Amino acid sequence: MAIFSNTPKKTTAKKTSAPKLVKKLPEDGRLEHILKSPWLSEKALISTESGTYVFEVPARATKTDVAKAIELIYKVKPRKVNMVNLPAKTVALRTRRGTGTKARRHKAYVFLKKGESIQFA
Repeated sequence: MAIFSNTPKKTTAKKTSAPKLVKKLPEDGRLEHILKSPWLSEKALISTESGTYVFEVPARATKTDVAKAIELIYKVKPRKVNMVNLPAKTVALRTRRGTGTKARRHKAYVFLKKGESIQFA
C-alpha cells in the first residue's frame, strides 16, 4: 500500500492483555530491616506535631522501600518520603592520635496525612 493510496487501512483486532497483578510486599523480611530506629532529636520530635516523622535508614534504602516498610510496620500509608544523606564528620579524640571520623548516616523524613500518627512506644 502506498503512502497516498485510496484504499483504507486494514484494522487488526487488539489483543487482550492479561489482568495486571497487584504487587505484594516482599515477604523475605527485608522491609523489617529498612527502618533502623526513629531519629530522636529535638528538631525531629517537634516535627512530629505536624505529621512528619524521621527514621534512621541504611544507605541502600530507597523511598519506596521506606514507604512500604512504614505501611507494613505501622499500618499507615505515607503521603511523601524524603531522604537525606548526612556526611561523615571528623572529631577530636583527645589522645595522641588526634582526630577520628564519625560514620556517615542516612535519614528518611516520612510525611503523613492530617489526623494520622505513629506511636513509637
